[in-house]
Amino acid sequence: MAGSVGSVGPGELQRRLGVTDAVVVGLGSMIGAGIFAALAPAAAAAGSGLLMGLALAAVVAFCNATSSARLAARYPASGGTYVYGRERLGDFWGYLAGWGFIVGKSASCAAMALTVGSYVWPGQAHAVAFAAVVALTAVNYAGVQKSAWLTRTIVAVVLAVLTAVVCTALTSGQADTVRLDIGDDTSFTGVLQAAGLLFFAFAGYARIATLGEEVRDPGRTIPRAIPLALGITLVAYAAVAVAALVVLGPRQLAEATAPLSDAVRAVGADWLAPVVRAGAALAALGSLLALILGVSRTTLAMARDRHLPHVLAAVHPKFKVPHHAELVVGAAVAALAATADVRGAIGFSSFGVLAYYAIANASAWTLAPAEGGPPRIIPVIGLAGCLVLAFSLPLTSVLSGAAVLVCGAAAYGVRRTLSARRTP
Repeated sequence: MAGSVGSVGPGELQRRLGVTDAVVVGLGSMIGAGIFAALAPAAAAAGSGLLMGLALAAVVAFCNATSSARLAARYPASGGTYVYGRERLGDFWGYLAGWGFIVGKSASCAAMALTVGSYVWPGQAHAVAFAAVVALTAVNYAGVQKSAWLTRTIVAVVLAVLTAVVCTALTSGQADTVRLDIGDDTSFTGVLQAAGLLFFAFAGYARIATLGEEVRDPGRTIPRAIPLALGITLVAYAAVAVAALVVLGPRQLAEATAPLSDAVRAVGADWLAPVVRAGAALAALGSLLALILGVSRTTLAMARDRHLPHVLAAVHPKFKVPHHAELVVGAAVAALAATADVRGAIGFSSFGVLAYYAIANASAWTLAPAEGGPPRIIPVIGLAGCLVLAFSLPLTSVLSGAAVLVCGAAAYGVRRTLSARRTP
C-alpha cells in the first residue's frame, strides 16, 4: 500500500488503511452470511412487506452510520462507540457500549464460525468452525493489512455469487413482479420485527469505526468509507431481496431453509446451487474475519482504561496489532465454536448491538456543528429507531439482552466501589 504510515509508538497501532481498504472491511462485515439466511425469518415476520422492513432497517442503519462516521472522525481511536460514549456521555455509557459489543459479538463470531462449518462439512461443523477461527486469528495477528487483503478477495467472490443469483432469477421465466405487491399478510409489528432482523446485516460499518486508530487521515477517510460501504451493501441486499421475492414469493421464501439456493433451484439453475453454498461459507468467513478484528480492538480500548485486564492492551512491536487481545478473543471464540451450538442462544447479541448504536447516536447528538456534528435529526431518528427495533425483537431476545447489559452494569459498579475503597 502506497504512502507513509509515519512513526508509531510502542503502545500504538499503525495507520495503514486507506479509503478502499476501510470500505472493504465494512463490506466484509456487512455482506456476510446474513444475506444468505436472514431473508427467510424476515419474510416470515413481514410477509409481503419484506422490502418495507429492509427499507426501515436501511434508514436506521444510515442514521447510525452517519453518527458513527462523525464520531470516528472526531475520535480516531480503537474502540468505536466505547470511546465515543466515554468521551461524550461519561465513563459508564462508554463501558456499557463496549461490554455489549464484546459479549454479543463474541457469540456472533462463534455463530459465524459454525455457519462456515455447516456449509463446508455439516458432519464436522464444530471441527471446521474451530479451524476457521484459528486460521483467521492467525491472519489478523499478522497485521491489519493482510486482513484487509483477504477481506477484499472474499468480498469480490461473494458479490460475484450474489450477482449471478440476481441475474439468473430476474431473467428467468419464473420471475413474476406481482409477488412484490403488498398483501394482507403484512402488519406494522411484522415489518418492525423484520427490520430488526435485517438491521444486523448492515451492522458491519461499525468495524470501520473500531479500526479508527489504523486508518490513514481518519477525518477524511472514515466519513467517506462508512456511507460508501453502506450504500453498496444496500444496493446488493435490495437486489437479492427482490430477486428472491419475484421467484419464490413471500410465503415460500419464509419457509425456505436456504433461500438463495431455493431460488436458483426454482428457476432450474441447479448448477448454481453448489456455488451459492460455497459463497455462503465464504461470506461467513468474511464476517468472522471482520468480527474478530472489531472485537479485539474494542477489547484493546477497554483494557487501556483497565475495564479489562491491562495485559490485553499490549501491541505487537512488529505487526502493530493488539496481539494479546486477538489471541484471547480468538481462544474464547474457538472454544465456543468447538463445544456448543450457539446459533440459537445469541438473541442477546441482537439486543446488544442495537443498544451499542443507541449510545452512538446519543453521543453524536452532543456534537456541536463546529465539532463536525451531523444535523440533529439524524441521531434523533437513529436513537429512536434503535430503541424501537430493540424492543420489537422476540421477548426472549429482549430479556436475555437486557440481562447481559445489567450484568455488565453490575460488574462496573462493583469495580468502581472496590477502586474507591482502595483509593484514600
